[in-house]
Amino acid sequence: MSAPKPPPDHYSADQNPYKHNRGLTRAWHAAKNSLSGIRFAIHEESAFRQELTLCLILVPCAFVVPATVVERILMLGTLVLVLIIELLNSSVEAAVDRISLEHHGLSKRAKDIGSAAVMLALILCGGTWAAVAGPWLWHLWRS
Repeated sequence: MSAPKPPPDHYSADQNPYKHNRGLTRAWHAAKNSLSGIRFAIHEESAFRQELTLCLILVPCAFVVPATVVERILMLGTLVLVLIIELLNSSVEAAVDRISLEHHGLSKRAKDIGSAAVMLALILCGGTWAAVAGPWLWHLWRS
């Protein structure tokens, strides 16, 4: 007995019309899609714009604070992590809204969990910056 055929809208990796690119062509299309996603987030997601503004302010500050290379990487890395998690949260929210705009417990749960992930990333970022830059700022303030 043979296995049942998948529904017509189901594609395996070999049949998917969007998976035919390989090598540099695939990388080029992936880069274009990624830039499109960032552009969309900048234009449509106010939380992403706020966090991007925070990054634009803090990135130069990371090079003013006397820190080791590892500390500076941690400071900058946590900023990038906040942006990454915000992008993922926005994609979850868009997918949930695409499925249905009606209020549903699972939709709320998915959106709240994404929001919690962003909050934890912001706490990590703030804690890292406080640990690295805090003593230096305290010293400046007391001088």
